[in-house]
Amino acid sequence: AFLDLSGPSEIKGVWKGSITLPCAYVPVEDLVQQTLTWSVVHDQSSGTIFRRDGSGDHILLSEYRDRVSVPKDATGNMSLLMLNLEISDRGTYTCQVTWRASNNSLIAKEITTKVEVVKVAATKPIIKAGELGLTVPAGASTSLTCEASGSPPISYHWFRSTLEGKTLFLSSGAKLAWDRLQPSDSGTYFCEAANR
Repeated sequence: AFLDLSGPSEIKGVWKGSITLPCAYVPVEDLVQQTLTWSVVHDQSSGTIFRRDGSGDHILLSEYRDRVSVPKDATGNMSLLMLNLEISDRGTYTCQVTWRASNNSLIAKEITTKVEVVKVAATKPIIKAGELGLTVPAGASTSLTCEASGSPPISYHWFRSTLEGKTLFLSSGAKLAWDRLQPSDSGTYFCEAANR
């Protein structure tokens, strides 16, 4: 029986996005998977990120905690899913799998994938215009949501225009909500969206 791991030699991810590093094999009778490790070599450092063995899944590098996972029930699929990519995640990643044969000998295979993290062209936020004019009965609850597209992360600020032409800052966040509307809440509200 012949076993081989397959995956790309190079892969590009987008900063703050997610990426899957493929690593897969076709299961072979009489060969039982024992361990899986994902390790990385960065410019300055190296180490084991993830290890799966008889005792479960272990994430060994703190900077990858809560950011990496490997599918649990897909036999032969050892791909590493990485969330919230940082520029410092660029490097060479190695997937290594060991199997035990029926004669108790161990077989090990590995593949390496080079990862680049690119910043997408920065775009300033564009707010999707809301409907003008909203009539709501007193005592009701309502909310206004600010929707903007552009490079993440985007921050939001809600303001209210006063009769004197001043602007009053209300809250930060995409949503502005009222539990019980009062007649005094009537007025003009607007949202600002900003990013880096």
